[in-house]
Amino acid sequence: MQIAERIRADVTTAMKAGERERVAALRLVLSELQKAEKDGGADELAVLRRERKRRREAETAYREAGREELAAQEASEAALIEGYLPQELSDAELEALVKTAVESTGASSPRDMGRVIKQVMEAAGGRVDGKRVSTKVKEALS
Repeated sequence: MQIAERIRADVTTAMKAGERERVAALRLVLSELQKAEKDGGADELAVLRRERKRRREAETAYREAGREELAAQEASEAALIEGYLPQELSDAELEALVKTAVESTGASSPRDMGRVIKQVMEAAGGRVDGKRVSTKVKEALS
């Protein structure tokens, strides 16, 4: 629950600084973290990734609807959440993980994608988006 503690401290700091939008966004994230902990799924990183994904999807929807002010708010909240996530793997690091996973699983065709993706995701430790992994694995096995 260390990320939640950091967020609580940041809420206090933002309140003192009068940053209302930041306080509201942090409180929403904190609420989701607490809800996940209560439900027994206390994987904070998974909760943060899910919330970031929700913000990115909402941003896209607002942009498509021509609501730039709401899209900007969602983008701001997604960026705020990203500050609490570990840094994503670079393309070179991801390609190295994919190459290692392909070699160790003996994968040779797109039918073996599932095994390779699973191994890469475990090795990445939550530092990469599943969509990126899927794309890289597909490229490697094609």
